[in-house]
Amino acid sequence: MMENIINESPFVPSPVIPTSYDGSKVIQFRCHKEIACFNACCKNIDITLTPYDILRLKRRLDLTSGEFLLGFTEPYEMDKDSIAGVKFKPVDGGTACQFMTDEGCSVYEDRPTACRYYPVALVSMRKQNENTDTHSYALVEEAHCFGHKEDRSLTIDEYRHEQGLEDYDEQGRGWRQLILKKKSSGPTVGAPSKRSLQLFFMACYDLDRFRDFVFSDSFNEVYDLSDDLKKTLAEDEIELMQFGFRFLRQVMFSEESIAVKADAFDKRLAKKQEREAAGLISSEPAPEITPDSPYDHPECGCD
Repeated sequence: MMENIINESPFVPSPVIPTSYDGSKVIQFRCHKEIACFNACCKNIDITLTPYDILRLKRRLDLTSGEFLLGFTEPYEMDKDSIAGVKFKPVDGGTACQFMTDEGCSVYEDRPTACRYYPVALVSMRKQNENTDTHSYALVEEAHCFGHKEDRSLTIDEYRHEQGLEDYDEQGRGWRQLILKKKSSGPTVGAPSKRSLQLFFMACYDLDRFRDFVFSDSFNEVYDLSDDLKKTLAEDEIELMQFGFRFLRQVMFSEESIAVKADAFDKRLAKKQEREAAGLISSEPAPEITPDSPYDHPECGCD
């Protein structure tokens, strides 16, 4: 049987030349304000955001993650009956980026991963039943972009360094691995449960709400976090985001890296059954979560 290779990007497909390269590939490209196509790529956007993109942008705008999600993004389903992604929401009634100005990007220092990579595409690959992923690069050539005609040559690695992508790629690796693992697992794990979809959206994209969840009584009745780890998660959003990726691998794929308290689930189940019997909570399953309404999902517990 041919080994199943997952060769997909979490980002929306682009008109990519079907040739992959490593970081030593020399490209010819430059974008600047005086170029005739300046801002053209920002006038018709289809930009998927990574969790780190959202963290950087909500900090930039001094918003909570929930406020940023509601004001500047829209969810979409990555695959049928699968986990949700988040895209930039364009201007009302149009297709342009909300952050585009005549002078260029108003959040340039914190622009998303996809914007930094253009016109290079990151292609992540993962073999079925393997825990590591590999990556290569491809070139995007669109008719509206004149940057490829500019007299400047550099390698893809040099371009990535110039665009500050080493940090973005490192911080986004755990998220990409979750997506690739779900794609490569296919029917062996089935469709994610409603609870898993809720947890995935919250842990990846709604970081402020995830922090509240991690410090809730329901979470701490189940998971055994050290005081040092709790302090780190309370003070460092990047560490909290990475902890979220670990938590999702444990919940969705049973890859345990977070200690669980002895008899925690038995105690929780008994407590839940007592509350159901007393009529304090419903025994009905959680409402269905769809990509059209993940911002309104109910509180996620460990029941």
